[in-house]
Amino acid sequence: MEDDTAGSPMGGLKWSRKSTHTVSEELRLKNICLSPKTAGKLLKDMKYSLKSNRKTIAETQHPDRDQQFEIIADMKKEFTGHGQPVISVDSKKKELVGNFKNPGRRYVKEADRVLDHDFRSKAVGIANPYGIYDTTANTGTVVVGVSCDTPEFAVQSIKIWLTSYGLKQYPGAKKLLILCDAGGSNGYRPRLWKYALYNKICCLFGISVTVCHYPSGASKWNPADHRLFSFISMNWTGVPLRSYDIMLNYIRNTTTQQGLKVDAVLNEKKYEKGIKVSDEQMSQINLIKHDILPQWNYTLAP
Repeated sequence: MEDDTAGSPMGGLKWSRKSTHTVSEELRLKNICLSPKTAGKLLKDMKYSLKSNRKTIAETQHPDRDQQFEIIADMKKEFTGHGQPVISVDSKKKELVGNFKNPGRRYVKEADRVLDHDFRSKAVGIANPYGIYDTTANTGTVVVGVSCDTPEFAVQSIKIWLTSYGLKQYPGAKKLLILCDAGGSNGYRPRLWKYALYNKICCLFGISVTVCHYPSGASKWNPADHRLFSFISMNWTGVPLRSYDIMLNYIRNTTTQQGLKVDAVLNEKKYEKGIKVSDEQMSQINLIKHDILPQWNYTLAP
C-alpha cells in the first residue's frame, strides 16, 4: 500500500488509489486469501479512507498521472535497493508566530487566551516550515524559515539535511533521489530550483541528484505531507505558537508509534523572490532529462 497512499498534511486521514477488490486480488497472487469486505475492514482499522480519484483531484487530474506514480515507485525501489537515500520534500503552509488561535482542542485546565484577530502587525514573525522526510529511515527534518519560500530556501534546507543527517546516515552515498510536488519552490518549472541543486548539492558534495515530481494535483501523495507534517499538525493542535522556540520544540517532540523522529532548525536568512537564471547559466549545468515524462523526471550530475 505504501506507494498508493495519500494523506492530509493537517490530520491523520489517509486514502488509497486501490480498491478493496484490487487489494484482495494482489494478496491472492501472494497466496493470501482475503475477501474484499475483510480488506475494507482492515484498511479502516489502519485509518485508511477509500476515495475515488474523481472526487479528490478531478479538476486537475493529469493524463500521465498513473504512469508517473509507477515511475516514482520504481525509482524508490531502485535507490533503496542500492542503499542510496530517498527523501520527500515539501513546504507546509505558513504560520503566524504570536499569540494567535491555533485550530483544534487539547486537554487543559483552562483555555488559552489569544488575540481575537490574526493581524500580521501583531505577529512576532511568519514561519515558513520546509520538511525533508527520509522515507527509508522514517526520520524528518524541518527547516523553519522566517523569509520567503523560494527555490534557494528549498535547496538550502536540503543542504542542511544532507550535512547534518544525510551524509552520516548514508556515508557512501553517490546518488540522491528527491520526491517533490510539481509546483511551488521545488516545482519542475523554476530554473533556480535546478540551478541551485546543481551548484549547492551536486558540485559541492559530488553526488548526482535525481528528481521525480508528483503529478499536478497529486501533492497529497507526497510522503512529506502525510508521514511528517500531518503528525506535526496533530502534535501542536490547539497550541498557540507564540514564539519560534515553541514551534521548534513541538516539531522536535513529534513522534509516532512507527518510530518517527523529527528534528527542527531555524533558518533566519532572508531570501529574495524573483531571482532569474539566464539561458547561459542553465547551459552550464549537467541536466539529464529522462526518456519518459522528462518534465517531471531528470538527473543533475556533477
